[in-house]
Formats: sequence, C-alpha cells, structure tokens
Amino acid sequence: MNMTPQDIIIKPILTEKSSGDVAVGKYTFEVNKTATKTQIKDAVEKLFNVKVLSVATANYEGKMKRQRYSLGRTPSWKKAVVTIATESKDSSYLGKGGKTTKVSAKYKTSIEEFGFGQ
Repeated sequence: MNMTPQDIIIKPILTEKSSGDVAVGKYTFEVNKTATKTQIKDAVEKLFNVKVLSVATANYEGKMKRQRYSLGRTPSWKKAVVTIATESKDSSYLGKGGKTTKVSAKYKTSIEEFGFGQ
C-alpha cells in the first residue's frame, strides 16, 4: 500500500518538551500507526525539504475513559521524534581541469512550517 507523505505525517505535537527540542533539531509528529521509520524519514524530507538524521518512534495505547455509566477507550496512536541536520555544509569537489567546484547544501536547517522559528 503506497501512502503519500500527507498520509504518513498526521500532525505536529506541540508541547513544552517538544518546543525545547526544536533548538537541537528534534521535531515531534503524530504519524500513521502502520508507517515505518524509513517511510517517516522520506515523508519528512519530501514535505519540509530537510535532511533527516534519525527517527525514533513510540506506540501509545488508548486510555480507558468513562462517560457516565459506560467505559470506553481513546484511540491508540504513534509518535515519531525526527532529528534533522541543523548544520548545512557546503561541499566541494574537483571538476574538469583540476578546478575546485563548490556545491551549496540543498536542504534547510529548520522547519518553519512547524508553527514557530528558532
């Protein structure tokens, strides 16, 4: 089953802890429960044009809730903490004739669409 990046990344999680982690390049998302780490990495790179270094995931069970006399359960969900490269390094290589050619980094160093800047 092919999922688009919009199907994999459901929403960002904005808490006090996740807001503090933005300074070191860690962003937290609620993701599809069936998504793998490689799918999450590809989705974040395509959606936000950043270089992903690592992905950590955690599955959460739904909690028991009571509505008057009946018991119910909140839905279970999956969280992903994505670490991005915060330093863009320009690379250089030797071109034709031994000339040094510089290539600028094509990735961004932060996700501005996340709701706040660094």
